[in-house]
Amino acid sequence: MLYECAFHIQAFGTRNITETKDLIHKLLTTKHTDNVITIQAGVIEITHIEPGICPEDTTKGIYGEYIWPSGEPEQNTSIGCYKNPAKKGYRQCDLDPDSEKATWRDPDFSKCKPVFTFSNLGDLIVTANNTADVVGIIEDLVNSELGSDGSLTGEELNTVVDKLAEVMGVATVTPELGSKIIGIISDLLGSDTVLSAVGNRILNLIESVGNKMFFSGESANVTVPSLAVSMVNVDPDQFHGLTFGVSSFSTGLVPEIFVNQSFVSDPFEGAVASISLPSALETILHNNGNRRRVQFQFYGVQELFKDMESNLTLNTYVVSASVSNSLVSNLNESVVVILRHLKPKETSDRVQCVYWDFQKNNGQGGWSSQGCETESRSAYLTSCRCNHLTHFGVLLVSEVACVVLQDVSRTPISEKDRQILSIISYLGCGVSSIFLGINLLTYTAFGKLRKDYPSKILLNLSGALLGLNMVFLLNSWLSSFNNYGLCITTAVTLHYFMLASFTWMALEAVHMYFALVKVFNIYVPSYILKFCALGWGLPLVIVSLVLAIDMDAYGNDSSRKSADDLQNSESFCWLQSNVVFYITVLAFVLLVMLINLSVFIVVLVQIRNMRTNKPAGNKGSMLQDLRAAASLTFLLGLTWPLAFFALGPAKVPLLYFFSILNSLQGFFIFVFHCLMKENVRKQWRIHLCCGRFRLNDYSDWSRSVTCDRSKQNQLVNSPSLRSVDTSSSRKISESSTGSAPVHF
Repeated sequence: MLYECAFHIQAFGTRNITETKDLIHKLLTTKHTDNVITIQAGVIEITHIEPGICPEDTTKGIYGEYIWPSGEPEQNTSIGCYKNPAKKGYRQCDLDPDSEKATWRDPDFSKCKPVFTFSNLGDLIVTANNTADVVGIIEDLVNSELGSDGSLTGEELNTVVDKLAEVMGVATVTPELGSKIIGIISDLLGSDTVLSAVGNRILNLIESVGNKMFFSGESANVTVPSLAVSMVNVDPDQFHGLTFGVSSFSTGLVPEIFVNQSFVSDPFEGAVASISLPSALETILHNNGNRRRVQFQFYGVQELFKDMESNLTLNTYVVSASVSNSLVSNLNESVVVILRHLKPKETSDRVQCVYWDFQKNNGQGGWSSQGCETESRSAYLTSCRCNHLTHFGVLLVSEVACVVLQDVSRTPISEKDRQILSIISYLGCGVSSIFLGINLLTYTAFGKLRKDYPSKILLNLSGALLGLNMVFLLNSWLSSFNNYGLCITTAVTLHYFMLASFTWMALEAVHMYFALVKVFNIYVPSYILKFCALGWGLPLVIVSLVLAIDMDAYGNDSSRKSADDLQNSESFCWLQSNVVFYITVLAFVLLVMLINLSVFIVVLVQIRNMRTNKPAGNKGSMLQDLRAAASLTFLLGLTWPLAFFALGPAKVPLLYFFSILNSLQGFFIFVFHCLMKENVRKQWRIHLCCGRFRLNDYSDWSRSVTCDRSKQNQLVNSPSLRSVDTSSSRKISESSTGSAPVHF
């Protein structure tokens, strides 16, 4: 209906056009919502609009499939619920405020029960024709469950991932369908759902969406909260590199991304993450058939990248790149990844570039640094150069310098304590190394000191401890070369000498048991030879098994020495796998300590029983008992169990005691079993001193020792006691105190 009213504008006085229209509205009796009024060239036109009706419509979702009949504006239509027709679902037909046309609102099924739930979602059959409907049902289910509980159970999560994988197996992925699938994953990432068990499967789903999506043009992007996927179809002949980056991002928001058709080794300073692909990728693209697509991904959350076997902290977001249907590795030119730290790097921290290895931890995935070099640019940025494509991140490695077994729980401590413990450990190991070297030289140079079994065992124990301390001191320097093979070798050597040290401590205890408890009717052929085979061979077997099962169990660990003045190039090569650490280190040490503690108690009881025949209250005997206990404590390594109690409030104080006592173990062994032994001191005076301090090699003492040794050899070689010396209870006691030669 059209009304035309011609008149002169002056008829309305000085009113402007807007005021004129308002006046006309008041004059007209027709409804404003049904009319459009225009004024042009002095002519007022009033056009009446017919809003129409809401057409018949079909909706599908978790509440079932409903067919809504056509409805008039302002009309509320109801349909009985699937499972309970007595309950109703409602849908309102409204007028769109912009077009003034009748439009359906979203249906209200608040009084209905879902037809599809997580319990029966697995029964839903996916076909090529219903993939959009299935994704819509999953989307509704996820939103409904996350809205009520905030998370999905493990079973519900597995059902969702299984069904999405089925969709990807048969679907033609349109941008709309791909965006919905990425959106569902984004909802899961933003929830409290534990995703670590299906992390690799979700990563593969996202990869599949990017590879299969059909779109017009050269590129397409899907950005949702905390997640971005960018796909670029490239021409190999025109490929000169490609750079993807995230210019800004805040947790829970949609990231802002950029893509440059060139290699950019240094994107602008404010970038959250970037990855630049070199022109060397051209060869891979030429060999990739008809599909030449490069895909980038950005993850603004860390829930998909939980390494169950590592205690290291991921300190950046994760960015990835891939070429569809191709495994890209061993590139001649490096892929450059620049990532901004979530937490600024402290003075005592270091950073490490890593990639997500899908095969680690029995297929659950884990971090690995192989093929990547780290360049720490500042406290806020790290640059990585890698020779392959995958998911990249940067780990923050906090310094906890220790003698390898400092903290059983492998949990962090304060920065100040880390620095102090680092200094204590390195100084203690340095001092121990010097005195263990003196101990070895003394027993090696003076043949008279190593004729009995205890001295030979002590010689081997000193060698193992010296190896442990030296490798520990050199570890940071060796690993600073950033050579993967050298780091593995260093970690293996450190592990070997540690196991060897504890094995020889156990053999010390076994020999004491033979000497003090099983003193009669014992004959062990090739006694020391068998001890050497066990002391050096058992650690070799354990280390070889670890290498054969999982070589990546060795590598860079948080137990290290780092400083900014060394340009953060240092790392500490040690066990990365918690499983291997607990089995081959903690369990082994615990077993040795139980054996040694048992022998320690037996020896002290034996010494105490021998003291009962002497007059009570003898201060000298009490002091001798204390010296015996102290010497045995360090010889058998009984200070190491302090690590097992370094938990809770007592953790830090015990770690201090642990670091001091164990880093100086070699020094205490030298004091009690070398410096305080009279025959060692006299050998020094015979061969090293001059003037009035020098002793004659043919002195009365020397002749008496020779006679005494002859008698001892006769006793040792007797049929009843070949491998031990039971000359007297006095010698047993004195050997424990270190005041006389140890002859068991």
